Amino acid sequence: MIRCDLLIVGGGIVGTCAALHAAESGAVVHLVDGGTNAGSDANAGSLHVQLQSRFIRLFPEKAPNVEASLPLYLQAVTLWDLLEARFGPFQMVRDGGLMLAETAEQLRFLETKAGREARHGLNVEILDRPALDRLAPWLGPQILGAELCRDEGKLNPLHANIRLKAAARAAGVMFYTDTVTTLTPDGTGMLATGSAHGATWRAEQVIVANGWGAGALCGPLGLSVPVQAEALHMNITEDGDSDIRHLIQHAERSITLKQLKTGQIVIGGGWPAHGRGAQVPQVVAQSLLGNVALAGRLVPAIAGLRVLRSWAGINTTADGRTILGRLPDCPRVIVAVPGDAGYTLGPLVGHAAAALSAGSLPNVQFNGCGPERFAA
Repeated sequence: MIRCDLLIVGGGIVGTCAALHAAESGAVVHLVDGGTNAGSDANAGSLHVQLQSRFIRLFPEKAPNVEASLPLYLQAVTLWDLLEARFGPFQMVRDGGLMLAETAEQLRFLETKAGREARHGLNVEILDRPALDRLAPWLGPQILGAELCRDEGKLNPLHANIRLKAAARAAGVMFYTDTVTTLTPDGTGMLATGSAHGATWRAEQVIVANGWGAGALCGPLGLSVPVQAEALHMNITEDGDSDIRHLIQHAERSITLKQLKTGQIVIGGGWPAHGRGAQVPQVVAQSLLGNVALAGRLVPAIAGLRVLRSWAGINTTADGRTILGRLPDCPRVIVAVPGDAGYTLGPLVGHAAAALSAGSLPNVQFNGCGPERFAA
């Protein structure tokens, strides 16, 4: 049996940052991850702050939960700045994000959305085409205007993940590749059983940070956590000559587009992939073609670039709001699943979960985010 103070299930951005923060505070921390590489390691690297039009369109009943959480996104990108300064470089750029409009109706949608976001403290502005030309002259001629959110940005998630994991190891975190299948109360602690070779961990507390897998672990402990796995598609091109410093989105179409410091263009934004249960999702040809064609129409200068790689990952969805706190019937277990745009929120949620495990209040208020809201 392997013993520790704190066991973290899930080694994505939430689990890694929780482990790092807890270890630096003096806890003996072990982290177990299944090694699927479909979550944080498959992320496209957008740092989202403004409301995503895709989420509003697909999940209108959940959009108010994301809107109420907008202050968390502002604090999340500020934490990313601190992590970049301490553990980077992550190829991080925070020059803002542009959400594009091709019709007058789309522009009116952005104007309304920007007004709601400004009331939550976001730094947003509606740009007409002349103003947009001064900022992004490489956009297609059909673009009428855009919403600029100066708080947004982008990074290379592979660089960030590698460097943050290295920092966690340096702080003393022990990493294991295994899938935790059960959590069982055991007097003054918890037992966690892995699927590989019957490994068992005993910890005083457990943080469940495995995204779409959180429901399977929390259900037997008395709480049905309604997380779902959404399989999504991404692409990366060869180096381009454009100088695209902003995160690009669209008021109506599903897309994110960003240029890494290496010159490559990462294209994503929510086109569907083929889910395969616990395995890495499979790329769908129609998504590849549609996603890349849309990117080339919005930014004609990249239309001739070759796609070097396409891949699929999993986005975790629930009700749009972060799930953070102790399970009502099993308080030694803390669930930590970020809301929409989970990679952006990941470090903030991880740090808060680590603070809870230490008996402290998080520095940030996660109002309405407790898992008890799902209790029957």
